[in-house]
Amino acid sequence: MDTIKINNIDEYLSLQSEKIRLVLEELRQIIRDTAPEAEEVISYGIPAYKYKGMLVYFAAYKKHCSLFGGTGGLTEQMKEELKDYKTSKGTIQFTVEKPLPKELVEKIVKIRMKQNEEKQVAKNQKKLTKK
Repeated sequence: MDTIKINNIDEYLSLQSEKIRLVLEELRQIIRDTAPEAEEVISYGIPAYKYKGMLVYFAAYKKHCSLFGGTGGLTEQMKEELKDYKTSKGTIQFTVEKPLPKELVEKIVKIRMKQNEEKQVAKNQKKLTKK
């Protein structure tokens, strides 16, 4: 079986059906607006964003789409807000018919940005104490 090498998010989106593409393009725009400094990359063959480390990923599957927040703690922390969606450790599943609301995506991205910033500060402090 041949696998397609995807080089960027535009290529990934171009491979999706129109309905899925529209939902993922909206998700992409929300992430970009919320984290304008984040770098768009392809990681593990799916769209991802880097901001002081990996920020979030998203992907389309046969019966759903997913937003990956990177940590199981996030889905646990937001359990009540995510109760209408299927979740597992670090993953939030949604459908074309019921995409994630803008405010929820913004909150997830902001939480992940803060986590990455805190992790970077801790890492830098650790380096300073070793000197």
